[in-house]
Amino acid sequence: MTTHAPQAGQAVTLPTTLNEAVAALTDMPAAVPVAGGTDLMAAVNSGQLRPAALVGLGRISEIRGWQYQDGNALLGAGLTHARMGRPDFAALIPALAAAARAAGPPHIRNAGTLGGNIATAAPTGDALPVLAALEATLVIAGPGGSRREIPVSHLLAGVEMLRAGELIGFVRVPLLHAPQVFLKATGRTGPGRSVASVALVLDPARRGVRCAVGAIAPMPLRPLDAEQWVARLIDWDNDRALVPEALSAFGEYVAAACIPDPAPEPDGSVPPLPPAVLHLRRTVAALARRALGRALS
Repeated sequence: MTTHAPQAGQAVTLPTTLNEAVAALTDMPAAVPVAGGTDLMAAVNSGQLRPAALVGLGRISEIRGWQYQDGNALLGAGLTHARMGRPDFAALIPALAAAARAAGPPHIRNAGTLGGNIATAAPTGDALPVLAALEATLVIAGPGGSRREIPVSHLLAGVEMLRAGELIGFVRVPLLHAPQVFLKATGRTGPGRSVASVALVLDPARRGVRCAVGAIAPMPLRPLDAEQWVARLIDWDNDRALVPEALSAFGEYVAAACIPDPAPEPDGSVPPLPPAVLHLRRTVAALARRALGRALS
């Protein structure tokens, strides 16, 4: 996992249940939980982090699968990207499977976990915009066997934080049984970190469209006005028909909402966006347009 030898005296605990892991974190407040370690060990190798103790989560079988529960999928935080990318999972939550397959090269997908992606909350985390668009909920395990639930968007936005001794145990995802799409743009050909990403899901039961844009801000952005605008234009009773012009307008609407124009100068003029930012806005517009088009096709 790392080319660096552990520090002398560094404690490593390997619990086999979620409650044992919580107890270990409670007993060792300075300990850092680690699952796949794709982000943590990069920080250790670069010298940015020297944890005093580690609590390994790899032996906790209860968080490595998923189950159905009241119209939701209850996903274990220990699910790897490779496991989520398989066909059986893709039939369950297609957008999350697509994000998992795009998460990086095989060694990253084999090690990286859903819970780690959320806890690290890196802006380029591919699962994050999908979870935001699906309006997923986190099941947090705490001391004494306690459990509490918070929207994933609250954690990513810093509205609610993990408390001492708490771990992300599960992710509750509503099963919409409707089209959903994840697209990303990278700075190079093949797997790589997202420059921009878009997750889009349709919710026919509520005649709604949910969209989240990732990688361009510290947390996924939801262009709520654009969602509501395009949902009113879709003919939900006629094969979800939408005029082609609305697709392009939706892309521009999403991009402008997430990357707005600069504030006006004192004389009322609006300075142009820098070329790099303008290119990013065009990229977001293209991704949003294509995502909606694929979801409606």
